[in-house]
Amino acid sequence: MNDLPALELLQITKRYGALAANHNATVRIKRGSIHAIVGENGAGKSTLLKIAYGSVRADSGRIVIRGKDIERDHHAPRQAILQGLGMVHQHFMLVPTLTALENAALGVEGGFLLDLAPTRRAVAELGESLCLGVDPDRLVSELSIGEQQRVEILKTLLRGADTLLLDEPTAVLSPPEVKDLLRVMRALAEKGKTVILVSHRLDEVQAIADRITVMRRGEVVAEFDQGVTSQVIARAMVGRDLVPVRREPGHEERTTEILLEVKDLSVSGRGGTNAVRRVSFSVRAGEIFGIAGVQGNGQSELVLALAGLIPQRSGAVHLGGEEITRATPRRRMELGMAHVPGDRHKRGLLLDASLLENLILGRQHEFSSGWRMDKGKMAAFAAARLTELDIRPAHPETLAGALSGGNQQKVVLARELSRSGLRVLICAEPTRGVDVGATEVIHRQLLTARDRGVAVVLVSSELSELRALSDRLGVMFRGELCAVLPPGVDDDTLGAFMTGARVKGASEAAEGGST
Repeated sequence: MNDLPALELLQITKRYGALAANHNATVRIKRGSIHAIVGENGAGKSTLLKIAYGSVRADSGRIVIRGKDIERDHHAPRQAILQGLGMVHQHFMLVPTLTALENAALGVEGGFLLDLAPTRRAVAELGESLCLGVDPDRLVSELSIGEQQRVEILKTLLRGADTLLLDEPTAVLSPPEVKDLLRVMRALAEKGKTVILVSHRLDEVQAIADRITVMRRGEVVAEFDQGVTSQVIARAMVGRDLVPVRREPGHEERTTEILLEVKDLSVSGRGGTNAVRRVSFSVRAGEIFGIAGVQGNGQSELVLALAGLIPQRSGAVHLGGEEITRATPRRRMELGMAHVPGDRHKRGLLLDASLLENLILGRQHEFSSGWRMDKGKMAAFAAARLTELDIRPAHPETLAGALSGGNQQKVVLARELSRSGLRVLICAEPTRGVDVGATEVIHRQLLTARDRGVAVVLVSSELSELRALSDRLGVMFRGELCAVLPPGVDDDTLGAFMTGARVKGASEAAEGGST
């Protein structure tokens, strides 16, 4: 019995109209293993996981859990949970106004009187044995993203899950939180649990997965054991060799005009605290100024303040010599500013609107004549943008919420980078949740914008991304810009600034590029 696979998905097909999200896809998952499913955004990975969990119904194929055939037409999350499957979604299903303990108890409590004591003991035991420690009495709204994810995993385990389905589990985590999660996954496997993860980060897949399934356009195209190189996986994912995208050395010497200048900017955070403290920097035309830092050190508030979405406490911001400190987001756009937000769902897209509507969002006036919208002009614009960034499916009437995360991100980039008169781009986490092929496209678009003379502020938790694209690299710690460094700075020095440690020569390094 123990030799039976934990889960088998056999000849699974799922269509949405003419689009085949999955086509005759077959995956067998060994019990007690960590099995990764990788592929480009829109390859059908998440759909396959949702079919396994019962939240999406397959058109054809078989679902077998520990040797038992599951009736496909009646398979639903409730049945999946009873069969020992648990799913942690990319966008967490937690109630922010409840505590971590209360969230963990949802769905497992019974009787008329709620007794949290058994759940508290179970949470403590699981937390200790699996390195899933979290304060059970803190509100979920007060927890970091990594802590919220631990609550989701605890909740799933408390429901009796033997097989965990993790959809892009590291997409929203900082590097330290990623390391913690990889340790948790290994601990789960060592205790006999099975972990299935959908991921776009090939280095993490290489580090943790026992077996790797590669999907492309809804089909399974390759399977590999541990030890395969990331180049081989990437080639199987996109069907070609990828060429790394990197900035041209020495480009920064050709930049002249300062387009964005920030002086002594301070921004309030939650509870009235100073999230950003007297930050000053400037960005020249044709320059990418990267900003690194562990999540929660003021980067998000800095981006929102620059975009005019939250007020600043003090300081000044100039765009092309004109002060925009108190300018509205609309005025900033008119002066040539574009904004790619770190949270595409909250600030970047209308998920229930079409791709066409999202692509002209905030610029509808460019497609109107009096009270009438020029539908032909809108359709031509949308078609060009969808083709330019290889957005799939390339149908302007498709709802944004139906796209994969990476294709949603490309919609946001397509809109912002195509703004007329673009001079300054504020760009946060442009490749979060994005596969290697889409990352290549996005990086090329950012470098093309830079080469057109756009000043780019790039905030990212991906250090490799910052190194590849930035002309100068700033570091934020506790709301302050504590250093401005060359992108080739060594990991030890960069890590010391990110964690607030003092290193020899730090002051001299920080003085090198404050403008």
